[in-house]
Amino acid sequence: MTQEQWTAVDRYFTDLLVPPDPALDRALQTSAAAGLPPHNVSPNQGKLLLLLAQIQGARSILEIGTLGGYSTIWLARALPSDGRLITLEANPKHAEVARTNIAHTNIAHASLSDIVDLRLGQALSTLPQIAAEGHGPFDLIFIDADKPNNPEYFAWALQLSHRGSLIVADNVVRNGAVIDSASDDPSTNCLPLSRASVPRQSRPWVAKDTTGLRSRSSPPTNNPKMILDPQCCVSFPQSMEVK
Repeated sequence: MTQEQWTAVDRYFTDLLVPPDPALDRALQTSAAAGLPPHNVSPNQGKLLLLLAQIQGARSILEIGTLGGYSTIWLARALPSDGRLITLEANPKHAEVARTNIAHTNIAHASLSDIVDLRLGQALSTLPQIAAEGHGPFDLIFIDADKPNNPEYFAWALQLSHRGSLIVADNVVRNGAVIDSASDDPSTNCLPLSRASVPRQSRPWVAKDTTGLRSRSSPPTNNPKMILDPQCCVSFPQSMEVK
C-alpha cells in the first residue's frame, strides 16, 4: 500500500467515524494559527485514545507531551466528572495554547480545566515531582513527547502504573528505522520496552501493529498493558496481536 493510498484510507475512516467537533476543530485551528508543529495525533487516533480510556474505565490519566492539548481533550473527555488528567509540556508557548484550548472545551457543563492539570517543565523533572506529591498510580499513561527520552518516560510510566494500567507510546517504529542497528539517530533507537532494563516479571504485555487479530493468550492481570503506535503519519494499529 502506498503512502498516498494509506492516507486516502485513513481519511475515509476519519470522515466515517469521527464527525466534526467544534472544540476539537478549534483546538487544531488555534494550534496552527499559533505556529505549533503539526505533530498532534490524527482525529481517528484521538478517537481511539478516547475509546481506550473508556474501555479501561480510566479515572486517572497521565499524558507526557501536551503540545496544543488536542490529544488531552480526547483523553479528558473519557474521564468521569471526578476524574483527573495530568499532562506535561516543556514548551511555554505550547502550554499557553493548550491551556486556551482546554479552557474553551466543556464537558457535562463544566470546563475541562477542572479535570486537567497542565504542568510546565521538562518531563524528567516534573515526573519525580508528581511521584513525590503522591499522584498515581494512573489507569492510563500516554507517551508522546521527545523520542530520545522515551526509555526514561517508559521507566517512569512503569513506576506510576498499577496492575492492569494501560501504557500507550506513540511514534516508535519511525518508518521502520527502529530496526536499523547501524543508525546513530537517538530518535530511532529509543524503543521504550528495553528487555535488558525491564525484569521479565515486570514487563508489560505489548500490542503491536500487525495484519490480523490473533490473540495467543490473555495478558496476565499483574502486569501493565502497552500499545506501541507505529508512526504519527498513519493510524494507530487497526488490528493488534498480543505477544
